[in-house]
Amino acid sequence: MKTLSSYAVILMASLLLTACGGQDDSAPVEQRLEDASETISEALDAASSDVKDALDEASGNVNEAFDEASGNVKEALDEAADAVQDTLGEAQDKLGSREGSDLHSAIAADYRENLGPLFVHFHQNPELSNFEFETSKRLAAEILALGYDVTEGVGGTGVVAVLENGEGPTVMIRADMDGLPVKEDSGLAYASTATQVDASGKEYPVMHACGHDVHITSLVGTARQMAERRDEWSGTLVLIGQPAEERISGARAMLEAGLYEYFPKPDYALAFHVAADYPSGKIEVPKDIVASSSDSVDIYVRGIGTHGASPHKGIDPVLVASQIVVTLQSVVSRTIPPLESGVITVGAFNGGFKHNIISDRVHLQLTVRSNNPEIRMQLLDGIDRVTEGVARSFGLPDELMPEVVRSPVETTPPTINDTATAMLVEEAIRAQMGSDVLFSKPAEGMGAEDFAYFVEEGLGVKGVYFSVGGTPAAELDSAPGHHSPFFKIEPEPSIRAGVEASVISAMALMPKS
Repeated sequence: MKTLSSYAVILMASLLLTACGGQDDSAPVEQRLEDASETISEALDAASSDVKDALDEASGNVNEAFDEASGNVKEALDEAADAVQDTLGEAQDKLGSREGSDLHSAIAADYRENLGPLFVHFHQNPELSNFEFETSKRLAAEILALGYDVTEGVGGTGVVAVLENGEGPTVMIRADMDGLPVKEDSGLAYASTATQVDASGKEYPVMHACGHDVHITSLVGTARQMAERRDEWSGTLVLIGQPAEERISGARAMLEAGLYEYFPKPDYALAFHVAADYPSGKIEVPKDIVASSSDSVDIYVRGIGTHGASPHKGIDPVLVASQIVVTLQSVVSRTIPPLESGVITVGAFNGGFKHNIISDRVHLQLTVRSNNPEIRMQLLDGIDRVTEGVARSFGLPDELMPEVVRSPVETTPPTINDTATAMLVEEAIRAQMGSDVLFSKPAEGMGAEDFAYFVEEGLGVKGVYFSVGGTPAAELDSAPGHHSPFFKIEPEPSIRAGVEASVISAMALMPKS
């Protein structure tokens, strides 16, 4: 392959031959070479000039093209930057400037400094229903220090805190305080080892196995933020530390103690429950039914005792009770409309004490659930009818008819949100915390909640009860349920979201005029 220098030699030789060929052959060789050299030099100068002109023109074209390309690239980059800025702006709008907002940042700081340690304290020191003595004392002290007017001992161990802040609606925010008779096996470093003696004199292990420690901690955080933001709302705030939610009796006890007579009666009532089956920090605001009704029922079945080898000489209450248990399921499957919800569960069956003795009594303990007041009464009346019918089919005389007792204490109607208020609260949360924080999941059970008494029809109080997720998304499939000894909540995102949503909701209902 010829190199550039090879072509140069050939060109020079060609030019020399051409130059020499046009001269007088008689001229001396030196003269002829000198003339040829001048001719070549002139030719090279001319060629060099042409090349320079061509390069200058090409360079101008390249620069022009580069400038044009640079302009296009800059324009594209500017457009991309504008698009990114618009996207960030939209995202910021959706989040309501949440990460940089004063409220969000203040709650984060409060969790680090106060709420985190307070949660651990409450978790390690749970107390049974109606025995929340130290819990209520600590809750009252925390809120009193924030400038609220605090009253203890309402309806037992209930706490009521009031903060008046000008004209406007009255909003009540409730948190339940009680733990459960469960021995904790969560593996948490701050797991409860507490025990407590109940009203029967029996000692039980106690655990916050339903997240009420999250609720009362969040109530303190909410109290602090509302007190520090009095220039942003107008009205009266009432905070409630409620006893005995697990016995579905504490709300009614506070009302019977004059909650709505001796303290400002709310126009609106708010509460939330942390949910182990929801992702941490996510929020659901139901528009109607929130929780089912619940009624505890005891059935005392009597019989005629005899020797186990001679059942014909008595009437076996174990058999009678067993038939009652089976037949009760027909009340749900065959007497209420199939599109209505209802549950009758026999949770305890106690009878007999010896292998070869047919006893004379059995005690059944039931829970009854529904979402409709009419269905509720239909189920309860069905229990009465089935119990008597089965007993008579076994030949029990009138004086030995079973006794059916509906608990006057462990009973609550369905909890139903006020639709318009729930929509207002949800929109306020969406505007401030972003749409991505909202979550929805179909109900899978018929849990009950005595918050229903605070917003029962006829009282004129519009209620909103929402849920806040408490389990990391990656752990949802294996998360232990409520009331389990393995139950645990991711506290920080749950408490922070609970406080933020509560503050936003309260302020939306008590806007500054």
